[in-house]
Amino acid sequence: MASSIEVGGSWSTKEDIALCQSWVNISHDPITGNEMKFHHMWSKIHGEFCQRSGSIRTEMALSSRWKLLNKELGKWRNALTKAKANIQSGQNLTDEMVQAQMWFGAMGQGKKSFVHFQCWEIVKDCSRFKIIPTGPPVVMNETPLHDSTSTDSPLDSPMETESPFVPRPPRPIGRKAAKAKRGATSTNDCVQLLEQIAKSTSLRIERDLKRDEMDMAREEAFVLQQQMAQEKDIEDREMKIMAMDTSHMSPETKAYWKLRRRDVMRKKLFNDDGHSNTDWLNDENH
Repeated sequence: MASSIEVGGSWSTKEDIALCQSWVNISHDPITGNEMKFHHMWSKIHGEFCQRSGSIRTEMALSSRWKLLNKELGKWRNALTKAKANIQSGQNLTDEMVQAQMWFGAMGQGKKSFVHFQCWEIVKDCSRFKIIPTGPPVVMNETPLHDSTSTDSPLDSPMETESPFVPRPPRPIGRKAAKAKRGATSTNDCVQLLEQIAKSTSLRIERDLKRDEMDMAREEAFVLQQQMAQEKDIEDREMKIMAMDTSHMSPETKAYWKLRRRDVMRKKLFNDDGHSNTDWLNDENH
């Protein structure tokens, strides 16, 4: 249900979706999108937004809301980019989303978790938000190729010539083994953190949904109150019509109020909102 309150009303998910759809359709129009001036573009966005959502919000309200959405969507794009680059083989889309939420929360200056997923699906293919895949980060091997403390020459190692059973010093850990070791350590350290972030994200999304439901309930109550006030106003006007003193009025004025009273009575008795015609004025019996 579209919001009927212009000032102070919270934005619903439906309005955010309508705003993103309108922004994409107008600003990315292949014919006029690149030629419109800023104020003209927002005028057209406002027109399409009102048609989609039925809302009465102003252009300034739309522009201010888009600044917030644009910032959140941009942060989510950057978080997804980092998550896609950091995702390891064998991990699924859920792992990628959890990492993206972790990056999003780490960026600060805003919400701790991203919730505008329906808006993201609308704008993700736009040039401003498109994710450009990057190659995996290059990790240099910190293990030296040769151990300066060991040697292959028996001349430098008298123990080697005395006994062939003396064990050699352990070989330096290989590049793959070092990478696997670092990955195992970091994975164990991050599992609990990622689980906490996922749980926190789920709770935050649930709270946001409840808040939207409460906002919609308040809006519906406001509309119902407005309807009741309008019905009472009509009832008061009809009571004044029925109680109108016509004894001091001219014949034409009396005829007018008699017609108004007939309309009120017909509405009460037959639920008929139509207006009476004036043919009865020519009837000598009235």
